Amino acid sequence: MSLTGRATPAALLHVLEREWEGAIQQHDTDKSPFPDRLLAVVRKFAPDVERLDKVVRLSGGASQETWSLVAIRDAGPERMILRRAPAGVPVVEKIDLETEAALMRAAERAGVPSPHVHYVIAPDDDFGRGFLMSHVDGEGLGRKIVRDEQFAAIRPKLARQAGEILAAIHAIDPATLPALPRISPSEEIETMFENYRRWSEPRPVFELAFRWAKERMPDPSATPRLVHGDFRNGNMLITPQGVSAVLDWELAHVGDPMRDLGWICTASWRFSVIDKPVGGFGQREDLMAGYEAAGGGRVDPEVLKFWELVGSMRWGVMCMGMGFRAKQSDRPVELSMIGRRTSENEIDLMRLLAPRGA
Repeated sequence: MSLTGRATPAALLHVLEREWEGAIQQHDTDKSPFPDRLLAVVRKFAPDVERLDKVVRLSGGASQETWSLVAIRDAGPERMILRRAPAGVPVVEKIDLETEAALMRAAERAGVPSPHVHYVIAPDDDFGRGFLMSHVDGEGLGRKIVRDEQFAAIRPKLARQAGEILAAIHAIDPATLPALPRISPSEEIETMFENYRRWSEPRPVFELAFRWAKERMPDPSATPRLVHGDFRNGNMLITPQGVSAVLDWELAHVGDPMRDLGWICTASWRFSVIDKPVGGFGQREDLMAGYEAAGGGRVDPEVLKFWELVGSMRWGVMCMGMGFRAKQSDRPVELSMIGRRTSENEIDLMRLLAPRGA
């Protein structure tokens, strides 16, 4: 986790979960070699696999592991990714990995760029919980996507692509999916406010922002839809041709679809390219146009602004939680450095609350 730029929810979750790392390592030392056990699982859906090469655990996360591997098959080598929660180890999760796999399969069927899920680990595999999926090429680091020359030609098109992808996600019928949390805008704001008051003394900017949000709550009669929950620059893989995959469905729920559009516009995901509100690479108008053209329905700019502001509130409150937790932690410096970033969100909120917004 870098402490030189803005800390992200992914970095925050990494800090929250790190205490399980030792438990995971201890749990796996008592069994046969990991690659051998993994090979047995891979052969459940690909019996022609001769062996596995380059089995490497990727960085990021502690309670849920991500592994890269190459399966040597009759037709040639095939790169795969394993997402796994080891058996017997407590995890911090929003939705379980089986549901995440089901969401990815539904997204692929709906035409959303997505890795193909090969296999969901079964209880009798004795290999924890998780799934194996195809490897997809692409860059996931937001700061590279908004700056590197290789993406210069595609950057102006990414906001519209993001809108088109979100329209496809929101068109997926929640009734065809495993049970997901249902979260209304008022419930989200209320929970966020309770956490804010629990973790912080009153702060004028946040008090004003919460009052503003409560007075402008979206129409509760809007039809709830599948919401990705963390759709942003950093959770998509990008190539010079465009978006190659949408990742990280852990926060998926049923709710207001405009939440997804507001989240990708939140200032934290611009990676300091402040004049490109959509992920640091595009304009809101292109995001809205892509969404509407792909059948997502009309986007009300005021509702989009509501969710963009709520995005800065949400990340600011999460930073407050880190500062609060620093008082009970044996790593107070690391947590406090994230906690102090609450002030960055106050700046973002002030810009949005100004008469002309950001």
